[in-house]
Amino acid sequence: MKETNLSLAQKVKLQPIRSIADKLGLSEDDYESYGKFKAKLSLDLINLEKVKNNRLILVTAISPTASGEGKTTISVGLSEALNRIGHKTIVALREPSLGPVFGIKGGATGGGNAQVLPMEDINLHFTGDFSAIEKANNLIASLVDNHILSTQGDPDAQVKIDPKTVVWKRVIDSNDRFLRNVITGLGGPLHGVPSETGFNITAASEIMAILCLSEDIPDLKRRISNIYIGDNFEGDPVFVRDLKIEGSVALLLKDAIKPNL
Repeated sequence: MKETNLSLAQKVKLQPIRSIADKLGLSEDDYESYGKFKAKLSLDLINLEKVKNNRLILVTAISPTASGEGKTTISVGLSEALNRIGHKTIVALREPSLGPVFGIKGGATGGGNAQVLPMEDINLHFTGDFSAIEKANNLIASLVDNHILSTQGDPDAQVKIDPKTVVWKRVIDSNDRFLRNVITGLGGPLHGVPSETGFNITAASEIMAILCLSEDIPDLKRRISNIYIGDNFEGDPVFVRDLKIEGSVALLLKDAIKPNL
C-alpha cells in the first residue's frame, strides 16, 4: 500500500519542543510552550546584528511537480541537507490557511520525508494565530459599523463616516464564495445601517500583512492606526486612529505577533 504524507508523519516519534529549543540554544525564558510539541518565541530573540552576519535563502515561485514537490518540500529538504553537511540552519515557513487545507490544494507542511510536524496541528489551528487575525480584523469592522449607527443624526459627532465609502471587509478562514458579497445591517434601525460588503479570506487580509511586517507591539499598533476605513461626508479619509481603536485591535494580536517554533 502506498504511503501517504499522513501515514509517514504518524510513524515519526516527535521530540518534545524543549529538545528542539535546546538544539537552538534557547533557554526556558526564550519561549512559551503550547503543549508538548509547539511553542511561541519571544520577540526579544530578534537580533538585527546577528541577522546581518548570517545568510538568508529565499525559496519562492516554484511550480510544483506532479508529485506535489514545491516551495515547502524544497525549503524543508534544503534546510535538512545543509544541517547534514554541518551548517546550522533553520527553516521559516508561512502558516497554512484553512481555506486551501480543506480545498483542492490540501495541507501546507511539506510532503514525504520533507515535512514539518505535527502536521495535523500546524495545518489546522496551530497556536491560534489565524483566529486572532480574524478577530482583530472583524473587531475593526464591527466597531466601524457601530460608529456609523451611533453617529447618525448626531450633529456634534467629530467623526462621521459615509457608509457608502467604507472599504473594510470582514474575513473568514474558509473558501466560502457565498460570503464574498453580502448585505449587512438588515432587521431594522436597531440592527445597523444596511450596507453592501463582503468577506475576504483571512490570509489575504491587511491585518495579516501588517502582522508579518511589524517588528514589535508599538510598530504593530502604529501600522494598525494607519489603516484606511473610508471617507467622511466631506470626502476626507478616515483611518483607524480617528476612531481610537488601534490599541484594542493590537491587543488581540499580542501573542500572534510572536514567531512559532
